[in-house]
Amino acid sequence: MEGALQRRIQRYGWDKAAIYYEDFWQQQLKPAQDKLLEMARLQAGEKLIDIACGTGLVSFPAAEKLGANGFVLATDISDSMIKICTEAAKERKIGNIQFRRMDAEELDVPNEEYDVALCALGLMYVPDPIKALKEMYRVIKPGGRAVAAVWGQRDHCGWAEIFEIVDKRVTSEVCPMFFHLGNRDILKRSFEAAGFSNVNFEKLNTILNYNSDEDACGAAFAGGPVALAYHKFSDQIKNEAHIEYLDSIKSFKNGKGYEVPGEFVVAIGYK
Repeated sequence: MEGALQRRIQRYGWDKAAIYYEDFWQQQLKPAQDKLLEMARLQAGEKLIDIACGTGLVSFPAAEKLGANGFVLATDISDSMIKICTEAAKERKIGNIQFRRMDAEELDVPNEEYDVALCALGLMYVPDPIKALKEMYRVIKPGGRAVAAVWGQRDHCGWAEIFEIVDKRVTSEVCPMFFHLGNRDILKRSFEAAGFSNVNFEKLNTILNYNSDEDACGAAFAGGPVALAYHKFSDQIKNEAHIEYLDSIKSFKNGKGYEVPGEFVVAIGYK
């Protein structure tokens, strides 16, 4: 897929998904986000950039860890995500954080400005993940570190059929390389290709819990990466897609809900 088209799909798709994102994904993504923050070993007073910040689920805990003398610049390609975060920071009176809309592949910040760069579950969506990692490398200081989390292997993620279900109803693939970075040691090798040294990674198995058919479909369609295409579907097509998706996860049904397996990969590298 052409890079510019993929960026537009992601930008406007996440604009659509923003209001649903935390309701459907906050608890589901927490294991990966917690591991990312643990591996980052943030220190009070450090300066941090959080890329593809979404609704700030990593940005706000990071700002708290860094303290009043630290600073977080949190970026995302979605205007709606940035608006939600900015309003939340004002409401919570958090003064050591700023949110700006930016493309992960072209960060509008100076070289060697930050101690730490984070990207929690955002690299799967950029056209060129290595270019985004090179930007993370560029903006951290010598001796600095970067940590990124991605979804794991496709066959370890029970919800993976969502992409095929949506792709066959639209004219272009939504996330053609979504699971690539989660394969084997691809994320580690991508870090190394971007210039990082002493790269290590961990894999985490997780379970995505949904209480009902509605919750499972809401997370898959309205609150995630296929939201732009989904919102253009007619009610009939939406219903057909729901039925097909629920059939794809039926083996994980538990009572009225679902326990869907997933996998995360989290890597750290140093400059």
